[in-house]
Amino acid sequence: MKTKIIVDSTADLLPEYKDRVSIVPLTVLFGDEEYIDGVTIDHKTFYEKLVESDVLPTTSQATPDAFLKEFDKVKEANESAVVITISSKLSGTYQSAAIAAAEYDNIYLVDSGSAAMGTSILIELALRFVEEGLDAKAIAEKLEEEKKKIILVALLDTLEYLKKGGRISKTTAFAGSLLNIKPVLSVIDGEINMLGKARGSKMGNNLLVQEIEKAGGADFSKPVLLGYSGLSDALLLKYIEDSKHLWTKELETVRYTSLGSVIGTHAGPGAIAVAFFKN
Repeated sequence: MKTKIIVDSTADLLPEYKDRVSIVPLTVLFGDEEYIDGVTIDHKTFYEKLVESDVLPTTSQATPDAFLKEFDKVKEANESAVVITISSKLSGTYQSAAIAAAEYDNIYLVDSGSAAMGTSILIELALRFVEEGLDAKAIAEKLEEEKKKIILVALLDTLEYLKKGGRISKTTAFAGSLLNIKPVLSVIDGEINMLGKARGSKMGNNLLVQEIEKAGGADFSKPVLLGYSGLSDALLLKYIEDSKHLWTKELETVRYTSLGSVIGTHAGPGAIAVAFFKN
């Protein structure tokens, strides 16, 4: 029985993987303006609107009905499916998939426990397992183990969007901007954690490198993916240069993509992130 991989639109997949999965979109709201993530709004347009808008956008979870449409296709084709979603602690999308899956056989759900590129590298691993001929049940079981090893760390360029989203106070944000504070965050076990603060991008890059080393380094036999938010990848390219000792011996090329609306809303433009499986 053929296995299909179904994901939601918060996963920041490289183009060559998007064609190999079915994507269930979330909704992005700028005030009264509603967009379908990845369908009626792309990353570039999202960041243009984010910078211009006084209103912080919100995202609405994928609906059970959106998953039902994909599950019907799986059933009609007599296939099985593995569904991989953003962390259930960050979105209700996993719950929507669970509601929809209750009526179907051969649908296996995996809560990635991560977001953005953290979910993406788990999806890439799932596609490897499909190529190896594993069935859907075996793939889901392996992913449940592998997801525990995912590390997603990010360096923010500004505290402004955490302030707008009510994650930090105006006083903290103001003090941070005066001191040029760059926070380093992680998503571990589905939750966003503050790992540290650095003054300036160079110290921030160093802190990001330290966090990767602290995790025991990356398992380079599995996918590694970097990302950036905003309209320019300049800060990420600077980070890759600063941290090349981590990558050059192990990777022919350092792959990267842009962060989507869910993480981008809270991080704002200018963030850089790294997702990998720890050793």
